[in-house]
Amino acid sequence: MAEVRFERTTVIYPGADEPAVDDLELGIADGELMVLVGPSGSGKSTALRALAGLEVVYSGTVYIDGEDVTDLEPKDRDVAMVFQNYALYPYLNVADNIGFPLKMAKVSKSERAQRVREAAEMLELTDLLERKPAQLSGGQRQRVAMGRAIVREPKAFLMDEPLSNLDAKLRVAMRADIAALQHRLRVTTVYVTHDQVEAMTMGERVAVLRDGRLQQCGTPRELYDRPRNRFVAGFIGSPAMNLCQVPLLAGGSAELDGVRVELGDEAASAAADGLAEVVVGLRPEALEPAADGIQTQVELVEELGSDAYAVCVADVPGGELRLTVRVDPWRAPTPGERLALRPRAGEGHAFHPQTGERIGPLAPREETG
Repeated sequence: MAEVRFERTTVIYPGADEPAVDDLELGIADGELMVLVGPSGSGKSTALRALAGLEVVYSGTVYIDGEDVTDLEPKDRDVAMVFQNYALYPYLNVADNIGFPLKMAKVSKSERAQRVREAAEMLELTDLLERKPAQLSGGQRQRVAMGRAIVREPKAFLMDEPLSNLDAKLRVAMRADIAALQHRLRVTTVYVTHDQVEAMTMGERVAVLRDGRLQQCGTPRELYDRPRNRFVAGFIGSPAMNLCQVPLLAGGSAELDGVRVELGDEAASAAADGLAEVVVGLRPEALEPAADGIQTQVELVEELGSDAYAVCVADVPGGELRLTVRVDPWRAPTPGERLALRPRAGEGHAFHPQTGERIGPLAPREETG
């Protein structure tokens, strides 16, 4: 196990105008499961490959267990990588695939067999040790790839979108298995995914990247409750946060289709400094049907069993505004129905319209009685 650290790490591909990873500052604690998440081109896989030694670091430093490994060859970093395409040898059986790195390290045959057997038991592969990869399901192949990483007993596991080739149901099962296995082994793990649901359910902490730059790093709850900027707010959460740009009134409030939204002290200070507009962020659960409020028409209802979401359209100054609201699945509205919506006090955010930085939360509900 080992601490991993990026210090002002930059990676620039030959011929590129912009860095793929730009001045990355990120620490991963010993035994932690850190997820790197972001859209395509955000730099998450490049950062992982720089850690593995598969990409040249243009500037900055990469540390593993306190050692500067920036210029070390991949084989000298003592990390194990799990790829999305499994990278199994088709002509070897499961046992030989798992034990291959030990054979290359010239580990004795008896010790190799013992470590392969222990990994197979841990991953429920014991009955499959004589099979070839072509005889396995996608989930079984991924477990074999993980077994090959486990037997090495590395300082860190590096996983690059390992579940992206699996179907939706198997992905859910496998992400639970990986998280449970990592918790059991307590090996430092850096896990890359583009799927924010996967990131939120697996990561002890999650680092959100965009255009090569770290946007925010924190626990899943921190990212959800206190997004640092508009990008994180819109990227984290499913369905996505509703983001509405509206005039900022004196005193730190905004008006959304005639409904006054109190934004809090930070917004009042911004208004006093001359900010004319603000982006109000409201998660679907931060809106509720009301007797009067933002006048909308239901366009679509998404039934998800225990949850339901209504996509509503409001005609506001400046054009159409789409709002997603969580509704009672047993009394869900129907498409075409009129629905008035109000924000719940204290359950939203205000963002700067130009920089995207979070200004502050909505004002909390006033206590009565």
